[in-house]
Amino acid sequence: MRNLNNVPKVIMESKSIGHAINYKWTKKKINKLLDPIEGNEDLEQVLMQINHKGSIGLTAALLEWVYWRFTGYSQATNDTQKRIEALWCSINNREQTNPLLFDTEFEIPAAGSVNGAIWIALMNVTMIDVRYRKGSYFLQNDLVGLVILARHITPKKKNFDNWLTQTIANLAYTHPNPYKNDELDESDEAIYDSSNEPVICREFFFDENFDYSIEATENAIHGFINNLDLKANSFLNLPKKAS
Repeated sequence: MRNLNNVPKVIMESKSIGHAINYKWTKKKINKLLDPIEGNEDLEQVLMQINHKGSIGLTAALLEWVYWRFTGYSQATNDTQKRIEALWCSINNREQTNPLLFDTEFEIPAAGSVNGAIWIALMNVTMIDVRYRKGSYFLQNDLVGLVILARHITPKKKNFDNWLTQTIANLAYTHPNPYKNDELDESDEAIYDSSNEPVICREFFFDENFDYSIEATENAIHGFINNLDLKANSFLNLPKKAS
């Protein structure tokens, strides 16, 4: 877990670390998070501007917002760390990670404002991972719920909003979706191949001094992977030494 020891500045400034759990957690809010598309069509369209690897990078970054918010409040953050690591590895090569399955038998209690929020986050990530592996043209849709959840639990929402707006704008430029203007049919099972898309790294999202280039990004993602404890993460399926 050495890669996630440093709290990103933007998350620190959002007062997410150790802040009281004082956001609303009602049945109405939970239902909205479980079925988030209605009323958030604009966000859905904005996310559709981003390609698959950019979307998985954004997923990992959003899950890190959730991770830091609940560090110290729940043991479930240990599992969340492993899923974040696996998401970054899957950007480099999804064949070197195992599916991010979560609560497939619906046995984990999802009650409470902490464990309930983590449950929703990890279920969203599971669906995103499934669509990424399938090459679904609708991968981006499943990010809507994760964005809304991460924002809801963040104390200083303006900080989150500014970060998200800038991040999506950057992604739309560096990792544009090649089919963003296509008319898509949800019944169509066509497969999108993202293997040739450029990779993306954690620094792109959290290091304001990171100067994006393909070479710098590849170096950063490989450095991240080489620093992982492979034995400690069952979601990883990498050779002993990743290149």
